[in-house]
Amino acid sequence: MRPSSSASTRNRRMSDSDETLLDRPIWSALTTSQRHLAEGGPRALRYPVDMTPFADVPDMSAASFAALGDLLSGTQVAALFTPEAVDVPAGFKLVLAGPCEQMIGSPADSPLGDAEIVELGAADVPAMMALTDLTKPGPFAARTHELGTFLGIRAGGALVAMAGERMKPGKFTEMTAVCVHPDHRGRGYAQALLAAVGRQIEARGEIPFLHVFSSNASAIALYQRQGMTIRRRLYVTALMKQE
Repeated sequence: MRPSSSASTRNRRMSDSDETLLDRPIWSALTTSQRHLAEGGPRALRYPVDMTPFADVPDMSAASFAALGDLLSGTQVAALFTPEAVDVPAGFKLVLAGPCEQMIGSPADSPLGDAEIVELGAADVPAMMALTDLTKPGPFAARTHELGTFLGIRAGGALVAMAGERMKPGKFTEMTAVCVHPDHRGRGYAQALLAAVGRQIEARGEIPFLHVFSSNASAIALYQRQGMTIRRRLYVTALMKQE
C-alpha cells in the first residue's frame, strides 16, 4: 500500500514541532496542550482519575516518586510511559510493566462499504465503556471521551467499533481506544476509524501518533500497512501505593 499522502505534510510541519515531547508524552501533554487538566505539582503530575490513570514524574528521583505517591489514594493506579524501564521504588507495588512501540503518522484512508462513522458523545459513554471492557484496548473511564473527539460505528443500533483521541503533547495528538467487537471484525472498521481520526487531527494542524504494546505484532503490522512508522520504544509501568 502506498504511504499516506499526509506523511509529507507531517515532515513539513516537523520543523515547527518538538518531536522530543513524545519521549515523555504524558509529562509533555500535562505541561503543554492539556496543562489545564494536570493535577499535582513540579515533582509529579497526573490526569483526573476519572479520565485516565496516566501520570508522570520529571525524573526517577525518590522525591519525585514520593510526590507521585502523594497523588494516589486507596487502589488508584498511576500508569507511566517512559523512555527507560522503571525500577519500582520502595512504597509502590507493580501492577503492569512492558514495552510498547510509539508509532507516528496519519493512517491511509480505508474503504468502509455501507457502514457510517459517527461522532460519539456523553450519551454514548455506557456503550463505549462496555465495548472497551470487552475488547481491552487500554484504560477507558467515565470521562475519557472528554480528552478528544471519539468516532464510532454502530450496527443494529449497538456500538461495535470506535477510536478517538487522548494525550496531546504540544502539536501531537495520540490516537487511542481502537477497538472492534469480536462479532464485527474483518470488515475494515478499525482501519477506517483510525484513518478518520487521523484526518481530523491533521485538519487542526496537529500530528497523529499512537502506542501499541510491542507484543501486539498484528496491530503493529496493520498500522504499518496504513503508512504509520515506529518512532521509538517506550516502557509502560503501572504502579499502586504499597499498603
